Amino acid sequence: MSSVSPDQLLASLKWRYAVKKFDPTAKIPAATWNALEEALVLTPSSYGLQPWKFFVVENPAMREQLLPHSWGQRQIVEASHLVVFAVKTDVGVADAEKLASFSTEIRGLPAGSLDAYKKMIVGSLTRPSAADIDIWMSRQVFIALGNFLTAAALLGIDACPMEGFLPDKYDEILGLTSKGYAARVVVTAGTRHPNDASAGLKKIRYALGEIVERIA
Repeated sequence: MSSVSPDQLLASLKWRYAVKKFDPTAKIPAATWNALEEALVLTPSSYGLQPWKFFVVENPAMREQLLPHSWGQRQIVEASHLVVFAVKTDVGVADAEKLASFSTEIRGLPAGSLDAYKKMIVGSLTRPSAADIDIWMSRQVFIALGNFLTAAALLGIDACPMEGFLPDKYDEILGLTSKGYAARVVVTAGTRHPNDASAGLKKIRYALGEIVERIA
């Protein structure tokens, strides 16, 4: 049973917003950041493939290089942490084999016991076009994004998800292409600045009845 109550969960989600101005002097404590990284590791993915890598950009000079390719949004350089959520660009048979082998080891299963499962994954990864595979895997990255934002809110850490950047330039500056990854979304995390005008704005959310429909 979770130690977080329904009221606590909703209070955290109501508290969070996409921070537009961070306090550049406030740094996320190491233990808290480590928990957020672990939350990324614990994100679910289709088949459990985990077709991603999360690049934490710590170099201030590199973050300055990314700023002009981020529509000049100052969160890139002012936030305590900058994370680039990237998708693996060549997900295929080798990934299915790696997952089956690792799963067999972790769960202490007999060798070859996951061969049928591996074959099913291979089929799913080889039948669609490369473009369709990329779309599918990129969707997994956005699952990680949602998980991160919720975890950050529960820990009282401010964050801002950002698609307003040039992925190709990020890939170039961070050397992601040569590593076999491509940027899909960016998150800045830290502490909201007292003067962030967005902090006091009311959330714009449609009523529950418009968003959730129960089919009995």
